Amino acid sequence: MAEAAGKSSLHRVKNGNENVPILLQTTSYTPPDLSSTPDLRSVLVTSVLNLEKLDTDLYRGKHHWVPRSQRLFGGQIIGQALVAAAKSVGENVFAHSLHCYFVRAGDPKVPVLYQVERTRDGRSFFVRSVKAIQHGQPILICQASFHMQQPSPLEHHFNMPTVPSPDTLLTVEELIQQYLSDPDLADSTKQGLNKILADEVPIEIKPVNPPDFYQKVAMEPKKLFWVRARGHIGEGNMKLHCCVAAYVSDFSFLGTALLPYPNYRAQFLASLDHAMWFHSTFRADEWMLYECESPWAGGSRGLVQGRLWRQDGVLAASCAQEGVIRVKDLTESKL
Repeated sequence: MAEAAGKSSLHRVKNGNENVPILLQTTSYTPPDLSSTPDLRSVLVTSVLNLEKLDTDLYRGKHHWVPRSQRLFGGQIIGQALVAAAKSVGENVFAHSLHCYFVRAGDPKVPVLYQVERTRDGRSFFVRSVKAIQHGQPILICQASFHMQQPSPLEHHFNMPTVPSPDTLLTVEELIQQYLSDPDLADSTKQGLNKILADEVPIEIKPVNPPDFYQKVAMEPKKLFWVRARGHIGEGNMKLHCCVAAYVSDFSFLGTALLPYPNYRAQFLASLDHAMWFHSTFRADEWMLYECESPWAGGSRGLVQGRLWRQDGVLAASCAQEGVIRVKDLTESKL
């Protein structure tokens, strides 16, 4: 991931404002064939990121995707907070960054209230503060900044890593079905893989360097996967595509820090903070490459960084996150 980018080879952007493809991830149900059902709206738009307006700058989110941890998915809270913030700015300004702190675990049994504060309206930048609230207490605090698009002669970015096209790769579900067909696969591994299949994630994923489920092999703390939203979102609503990308950016992100440690299993994994910067226009319902790496781990915390690339090689967004990682040593004797 970063080897390709870290060599500092720069790509000068010739047309940074054109809409291009992006990527997301898959799980347990069969993805729709968008060529035959072009009007099938993504569940991320119709449900997961859909907010009910209660009053001026006050919204409620009632539809949650709940992972196996039985806590609210952080990416959904980030995405919904950005949806709420975006509703308070004009049509001609777009999110360029967000910075979030997760302060409490979310309760999947109750709705989330989003309270927006219009912190500053400038000539070209607009700042919003959002609190996500449950049981009268904040579970997330988010600052989002919006910018009126301005042309500049200064445009560059690293080169996208050279990877196979998403058309040549298998989805997570297809990979798991291959692993499950192995008669020598351990029962515990089969159970874990079937649990993954049982999830219904509203994004599709095609790993470039999938983990080895057969052996406990230490890997570099880096991974690459193509990702896109399930269903149709369409062109023209860049605010919505940014909200979907914010949702996607937290998926399977912190786990990158665990790749070098096959003899340890995460007992507790939780995001502490999350930051994201939006660089170019993109579509979240088209394949994008998510390049993830972990430059550091220690003190029961891990740091991860990510880049979302459009399929044409343009850098769409960058992400960073720190999280709590508490692990169990699988090599300890049970005697």
